[in-house]
Amino acid sequence: MSERRAATPSASAEEIRSELDAWMAVNWDPDISVREWWARLAAAGLANPTLAEPFGRGWGRAETRVLVDAIRAAGAIGSPAGLGMLLAAPTVLEHGTPSQIERFVPAILDGTESWCQLFSEPGAGSDLAGLQTKAVRDGDEWIITGQKVWTSEGSHADLGMLVARTDPEAPKHRGLTWFAFEMDQDGVEVRPLREMTGRSLFNEVFIDGARVPHANVIGNLNDGWRVTNTTLMVERAGIGGSHGLAFAAAHPGSIAGHLDRPAGTFRGKRLPLAAGGVGPGTLNQLSSEARARGRADDALVRQELAALHVDLELMRLSSIRGRQRSQRTGGEGNLAKLRMTAALRRARSLASTILGADMTLWGESAATDGVLQEMAVFSPAPSIYGGTDEIQRNILGERVLGLPREPGPDPATPFRELAQNATSW
Repeated sequence: MSERRAATPSASAEEIRSELDAWMAVNWDPDISVREWWARLAAAGLANPTLAEPFGRGWGRAETRVLVDAIRAAGAIGSPAGLGMLLAAPTVLEHGTPSQIERFVPAILDGTESWCQLFSEPGAGSDLAGLQTKAVRDGDEWIITGQKVWTSEGSHADLGMLVARTDPEAPKHRGLTWFAFEMDQDGVEVRPLREMTGRSLFNEVFIDGARVPHANVIGNLNDGWRVTNTTLMVERAGIGGSHGLAFAAAHPGSIAGHLDRPAGTFRGKRLPLAAGGVGPGTLNQLSSEARARGRADDALVRQELAALHVDLELMRLSSIRGRQRSQRTGGEGNLAKLRMTAALRRARSLASTILGADMTLWGESAATDGVLQEMAVFSPAPSIYGGTDEIQRNILGERVLGLPREPGPDPATPFRELAQNATSW
């Protein structure tokens, strides 16, 4: 494998593209395994170049976009998709010890381990800090019991970002701990949930006496809410489209069974919409459909295409501003998520206007190969997962604008004394 590495962010887009094209010519081969291709990307700092060295390149959105274009031009597949790349790696890098970082991050970047998010519960969704999954110390391990729901990628995850209650006597936000939790063990049952797209992106997870080493506590004991907020802010920024990575349709990790298949097997395949969202490609597709159907001169269609372009530009520019520390307000992730869900609703409405009755036809044999139709059916989900739009507005109002908090119990009240659903505490 070539040791050629990409240019630094200080180089021009043309210089970066030249370096990347040369690197792709040497390293991309559709006949090598997915495992080997992802290992090459990771070794070159290209699996997630937005991360700082030595794991990434410290690139911004513009440089990462050049990488995406180079990958597509070479006919290659992108980086390992999933919540390990988007959420777990940034969280572990922020709060993990050096040994934890070395244990977990490289395996995320080269796709050998897949992660899911074990946050939400049947009785703790929008009020995540009210979760009741409990962790009880047993020597050098913790015994976990509880139920999680809306767990993306749970069916093929090697590890989970688990938040559990380790001190019920503490106030609800102060008795939580964030664990790197092994999924493939006794006491863990994953049940897929089929949504109206026909996919099963989400799952419910039942945990009964499963174990996690104390060494897998990320951050400090009972300080999991602070760690969780890092994960949530990264998640909201990701939903808002700020990552800009090129993800392969292959699933990472040992359980999905994709690692040892030829990388070329996954060329041209698309990810479920949950991993995509709305971007310039959506706008281009809608514009092409409008021209092909003779709607490009329709004043309403033109106005909405322009408005969607403005939405996407605001998302791009806000992402750039958010990387400048002097410009940050603390609400960048919340705003990014709100902008994405608004853009998704606009794109859904515009697609219906352009396609007309064809929006009712489903499947890959339908118009647009069913892509825009699935987008419309999936579109309510992003305004709910990752914290509802209403939650985002509450956070912005209280934490950024300084508005009064919503009424509730005294924040110092021990969790055990709060009104809640039935629990075994």
